[in-house]
Amino acid sequence: MAYDKFEILKSTAVPLPVENVDTDQIIPARFLKATERIGFGDNLFRDWRYNADNSPKTDFVLNNPIYKGKILVGGKNFGSGSSREHAVWAVYDYGFRCVVSSFFADIFRGNCLNIGVLAVQVSAEFLDKIFTAIKSNPDAELEINLPNQTITLLESGEKESFDINSYKKENMLNGYDDIDYLTKMKAEIQDFAEARPF
Repeated sequence: MAYDKFEILKSTAVPLPVENVDTDQIIPARFLKATERIGFGDNLFRDWRYNADNSPKTDFVLNNPIYKGKILVGGKNFGSGSSREHAVWAVYDYGFRCVVSSFFADIFRGNCLNIGVLAVQVSAEFLDKIFTAIKSNPDAELEINLPNQTITLLESGEKESFDINSYKKENMLNGYDDIDYLTKMKAEIQDFAEARPF
């Protein structure tokens, strides 16, 4: 199994109400040399989190202890720019299992679903409600229900549906990546091949 199964996630959230966050801001290019998918979380939003002397920037949300959780809530057009998978590796390695925004770059959304991070796209109005709820109460929880494809503000009960490709949904529910999906079909593939010899 490539990733943990994703079914229902209840968690507080970290708000990042910034629009047009690109993948170079998520993980700067100088950190792309590693070949294993570990350690990238240390450099998530590196230039926003740290000063040149590596001291934490106290005004950045990831350095604010009142915000925590497995859900990152970003502004519109999250994950734009280059197609680097490393950006999602950094998000996952930091501990986020879900990113919420009112719009995602298509490649970033695809990389999320390939790597085990659920990208939940909501309306601009619902995104504003989420930011308002977190600002009012940093301990406000969201529920991400993948089987029902809903996101709910638990304090108020307000919810909205979200879309997801059915194949990617099945993979997320089972903790599969694309290779795992093919591996579970190994017997069927072998039967098909044996029935059609060259």
